[in-house]
Amino acid sequence: MSSILIQPANRIQTVNEYYFSTKLAEIRKMNANGHSVINLGIGNPDLAPSANTINELIQTANDPVNHGYQSYTGIPELREAFSNWYKDFYQVELNPETEILPLLGSKEGIMHISLAFLNPGDEVLVPDPGYPAYKAVASLCEAKAVVYDLKESDKWCPDFNQLEKMDLSNVKLMWVNYPNMPTGKSASKKLFEQLITFCKKHRILIVNDNPYSLISTDKPLSILSVNGSKEITIELNSLSKSHNMAGWRVGMIGANSHFIQAILKVKSNMDSGMFKPIQLAATIALQNTADWYKTQREVYTVRREIGKEIVRTLKCDFDNESSGMFIWAKIPQEAKSSMEFSEDILQNKKVFITPGFIFGKNGERYIRISLANDKAILNEALNRIIK
Repeated sequence: MSSILIQPANRIQTVNEYYFSTKLAEIRKMNANGHSVINLGIGNPDLAPSANTINELIQTANDPVNHGYQSYTGIPELREAFSNWYKDFYQVELNPETEILPLLGSKEGIMHISLAFLNPGDEVLVPDPGYPAYKAVASLCEAKAVVYDLKESDKWCPDFNQLEKMDLSNVKLMWVNYPNMPTGKSASKKLFEQLITFCKKHRILIVNDNPYSLISTDKPLSILSVNGSKEITIELNSLSKSHNMAGWRVGMIGANSHFIQAILKVKSNMDSGMFKPIQLAATIALQNTADWYKTQREVYTVRREIGKEIVRTLKCDFDNESSGMFIWAKIPQEAKSSMEFSEDILQNKKVFITPGFIFGKNGERYIRISLANDKAILNEALNRIIK
């Protein structure tokens, strides 16, 4: 076409294509040219869900009655399973009828929540470093993303003294993410209590994005476990990482009934419910035994040791106490930037490692390695880097 007759909406001028979307296209092209790149960038679980989960999907998908439209609020069995899961693992009581909303993945929930609560011009506190979607979705909702710093010197926790010095008069919502991505910082009850106190004082809705809490511990923590948190708090959770079901797109929101109803008004206009066999299978997944979760943690423990050796070989510093499915490491002083450091490894070693700059300015001197790869692949990456 010689000219463009229809221009896209102004809102998409405020966001760029997701970094991994363009980078993965580049890696696919390199692989097509015979380079066989090892991708340590994406947190895409390579393990399978439990056998019971898969069998439930197969069996229920063969029943013709399960292929119709489903409720926007999910089947009762799934909400009940989420409720029991939160009670058993997080010691949090959530009413399955009024305080749980299943989602087509928690990433979609970021948009649902933002559309439900943000007006044009509202301000949103987003962490730096942090998940890029928080900032992008705020822009798409015509709200203003206001960055708050997470720094290694503060152990990747918010500096509440610094936050109190900011103009918070127009802030409506605050995104937090613990266990943290990309840094691996674990949550603590004290941190959650500080966040609740701060947000109540300034009448800010706080949303904790919590998909990584079962990767590294048998005692996961929910911000909803703090007394009085439901007045001001929403929590997102997901089966993507914890149950190896990333492509299944199953997540949830836990919140008070007022917040759930507001979000449902958005969600019910954006999807037509989740495929029932996936909901039934997710119900089974949420009943996995303690031994199943233990096996997953053991796999990631072995992988983490290899990941640590990779970053040591790259002469990077890292926190031994970090959790989750990534290793967050500081690049050597002589490296010019995380982008150049990552690109050098990609071009010369054919190993892709995520540069930290994509998570914000405070991530500029860091890289992130995904542990969602078999130990043989991680060892091959290590060997390539050593050679």
